[in-house]
Amino acid sequence: MAELQTDPPELEQVYRDHRVTLVRLGFLLTGSREDGEDLVQGAFLTASARWSEIEQPLAYLKRAVVNQAGDLHKRRVRERGRPAAEGVTEIPEIDEMWAILQRLPHRQRIVVVLRFYEDLSLLEIARLLQRPPATIRSDLRRALGRLRKALR
Repeated sequence: MAELQTDPPELEQVYRDHRVTLVRLGFLLTGSREDGEDLVQGAFLTASARWSEIEQPLAYLKRAVVNQAGDLHKRRVRERGRPAAEGVTEIPEIDEMWAILQRLPHRQRIVVVLRFYEDLSLLEIARLLQRPPATIRSDLRRALGRLRKALR
């Protein structure tokens, strides 16, 4: 009978398998491909020092990207007095939606991105963000209400 592998996957393999997905998450949270790349590099850098202790590498890395995006957002608010929003594409419908999404409060935007772009359940989002599921539901409900108003 074959033994089950319980060791965490090799860092390099996880990087190859999930870098693009994590960059996409960073991009959706910040509006910038460069920032997304930087967030992922930072997440892998911090994870590498304690890689053998990490039980769920992908969940750890997603949370690190989300946390670093939050830090970047706070830093930009302090530096400029408001977050910088960038256009995503030249397709008007997508640019319009992106502009509306960028106007959401940061926590609500994170929940919308994780729910609808990353297709995570509300419980998965709650675990990832280490917040109560009821808070996640509330953030999502408020965000969807704001999005509905903005799209009218």
